[in-house]
Amino acid sequence: MTKESNAYILGTHKDEMYRLGLQHQVWSSEARQGWKIAEFGPGQTILDLGCGPGFCTTELGYIVGKLGKVIGVDKSQIYTEYLQHQADIQGLNIDVMHSDFDDMQLKSQLDGVYCRWALAWIDNPEEIIQKVVDSMAPGAVFVAQEYFDWSTLQTEPYKENLAKAIKATLDNFRTPPGFIDIGRRLPALFYEAGLEVISTRPMSKIGVPDDLTWEWPSSFFRIFFAKLEEDGVLDKVLHEKAIDELDELEHTEGACIFTPQMIEVVAVKP
Repeated sequence: MTKESNAYILGTHKDEMYRLGLQHQVWSSEARQGWKIAEFGPGQTILDLGCGPGFCTTELGYIVGKLGKVIGVDKSQIYTEYLQHQADIQGLNIDVMHSDFDDMQLKSQLDGVYCRWALAWIDNPEEIIQKVVDSMAPGAVFVAQEYFDWSTLQTEPYKENLAKAIKATLDNFRTPPGFIDIGRRLPALFYEAGLEVISTRPMSKIGVPDDLTWEWPSSFFRIFFAKLEEDGVLDKVLHEKAIDELDELEHTEGACIFTPQMIEVVAVKP
């Protein structure tokens, strides 16, 4: 897989593709629960907004079946090409759109919309939500899963250097564009766009060493701390000490990581 610049905050290299796949394994059950609330099903047209390499898109492709359609939109050419390949070899009815949200053309009337960690990285979520809502049919359902409070990410036992590196990460996320904790604003944004919120659900996870949930933040730390050092945001010595402490935690009985607090908001178009 070739390198692609500026498409994703963590890049689109092979290690990040693996991390996204691991991330989907951790959160796939939460996605399916949201789709169940929304009653996504056969024959529907569903938009996967910010689909990435399409782990959710392909699952939705099986849910809507041969008579339905999934539209996967993402700004990464590497990821959309990968998704197109998967759709072709699996025989799924997926329209793959390489586009940022501002330029995407939604020509189909949507029965459903799903996004996960897509709205936190843009500076105009109100405009994009309204653009999507305008393409939704009456009765269509929007399922969004976003961060509510990223600052809840912490470890037990506390590790000083790792905590400093985590704070540097959050400080970096809080710089424009975007608003990392967009989830707390979603109910109001949906109402403003003409939707009716029918469900809100907190989503939180605690990882312990040697389980998949632990690997989600651990793999993120290892990739993003290196990026922060490369960008001059994180001191090399602090980076190395933070990773050493992460390694220590992974061999500490009773250790755990509380992951960032998420929220799911499900809303219907009257």
